[in-house]
Amino acid sequence: MVIKVYLASSSGSTAIKKKQQDVVGFLEALKIEYTPLDIACSEENRMWMRENVPGEKKPTNGIPLPPQIFNEEGYCGDYETFFDAKEDNQVYAFLGLPPPPGSKEALQAEQVPLQNGTDPDQEPEDTPQEECNGVENGESEELAGEEAAEEGGEEVAGEEEEDAELADGAELEEDAEEAEEETRKEAGEEEGEEGEEEEDVEEQEAQEEEDLIISEDEEELRELEEPEEPQSEEEEEEGADAEDEEDE
Repeated sequence: MVIKVYLASSSGSTAIKKKQQDVVGFLEALKIEYTPLDIACSEENRMWMRENVPGEKKPTNGIPLPPQIFNEEGYCGDYETFFDAKEDNQVYAFLGLPPPPGSKEALQAEQVPLQNGTDPDQEPEDTPQEECNGVENGESEELAGEEAAEEGGEEVAGEEEEDAELADGAELEEDAEEAEEETRKEAGEEEGEEGEEEEDVEEQEAQEEEDLIISEDEEELRELEEPEEPQSEEEEEEGADAEDEEDE
């Protein structure tokens, strides 16, 4: 297997040059054999690289930029994916190469975590798949039923609490309305009593005034109706003598 790195020797971009040096320097540090292919000097290399880079890895303009890494005819990735693999100590897996013994990547591959407390190399017991699935499905169904029952109980309890709160609120509103009606009735009765008392006082005063006026009118009528008393003979004679004296 040959690792191919497509480069541009005459690129004017400082960023591209730095990425190419990073990839080449890391491969040389790991003593990984690779073949550099210059796309600036070879139209064939440039066209092959553009045609074999996957569409999802191409930029919006459709022209992939170097460095691009291949393992024989298989596409490995660009600089970004190479950098991520380097950070995760997965360069050999990225390149499709077996890690050398004693390397970090080889040690990570050997340190596979035990699953369910068993050795991954140990052969599992011959347990029918149907039984395993049945147990798992039964347990999951039981758990689902318990969760549903709990949720249903919580919902019912929540609804009961809401109903109780609504009932308490309705009772409080009814009590408040009854209290307001009673206060209104009491206030109306007091106003009615006060109005009746005022009316009685006014009627009594008016009656007294009418009685007073009637008594005064009756006295005047009585004075007018009383006949004058006849004068005695002596008084008549005294009156006549007085008139004669006045004539003289």
